[in-house]
Amino acid sequence: MPGGAEEARAEETATQAGAARMTVRRMGFAYPPAMSGHWNRKRPEFSQIVNAASLAMPYLEPYLIRTMRAARPQIRDQALAADLDSYVAQEAAHYRQHRTFNEELKARGYRSIEGLEAKIDASYAKIEAKGTLASNLAYAEGFESMALAIGEMLIEDRDFLFAGSESGVASLVLWHFVEEIEHKNVAYDVFEHVAGNYFRRVGGFLHATGHIFLLTRAGYQTLLKEDGLWRNWRSRLALARLLVRIFAKLTPKLARILVPGYSPRQVADPAWALAWARLFAKDGEAAGRLDTGRLDAPEPVARAA
Repeated sequence: MPGGAEEARAEETATQAGAARMTVRRMGFAYPPAMSGHWNRKRPEFSQIVNAASLAMPYLEPYLIRTMRAARPQIRDQALAADLDSYVAQEAAHYRQHRTFNEELKARGYRSIEGLEAKIDASYAKIEAKGTLASNLAYAEGFESMALAIGEMLIEDRDFLFAGSESGVASLVLWHFVEEIEHKNVAYDVFEHVAGNYFRRVGGFLHATGHIFLLTRAGYQTLLKEDGLWRNWRSRLALARLLVRIFAKLTPKLARILVPGYSPRQVADPAWALAWARLFAKDGEAAGRLDTGRLDAPEPVARAA
């Protein structure tokens, strides 16, 4: 995992060389002491799906960073090298913010989190140790293509998924995926530059998607068990309905990744994501406190300070 000095240098390099393509943002998110693990009280099952996914970020993101840094000496295009540096800086910010949020979850009494984190850590260590640079780049590209699809889905369905939830958590998740959309081309371009191959790309996508989905499922199942909800039939029915809704919207976006000739450049940036970036440029603090009572608006609105 990169140290603080390395992260600071990466952010400085990205700001200088890649600012025209991506923005490295220093965000602040507030988590009230009274907030429970069910930060969306209407949808506790969705809360735990997001919480489970967040647990992976302090291990997944550093793995992606190490993989991209390993590829950098082979990058012969100066613009792509600058994009790679910006990508690394954004991903470093992501895992730091998720690590903070995960500590907040632990402080709310979830005893199972440390065990889940140990399994996730070991899982990524194994993938990295057994993989070649080409296979690790394929995983990274596969994850980023999946993340682009998830980001689109979350933004499209933001009102249903986040309405009335804690502003800090909704702002964290939506910030993260706006930036996944913003750097959507980088892992694809690096993979194509160093190890491009259709079958390797699809294999990496299937590996990354299957791996993340299994980790997330194990995580939310464990957290819901600790909540006492896993064996509650109403909660299980709500979870099933939620998953059907999510995958009905997500599957077509994932399927396009399998098409030969797919490129993330074919995917238009959602208007709301572009509006979020404009909000941050105008008022960075506002972007960290979205009004979850008005997420259906075509442009993000900040909660009153």
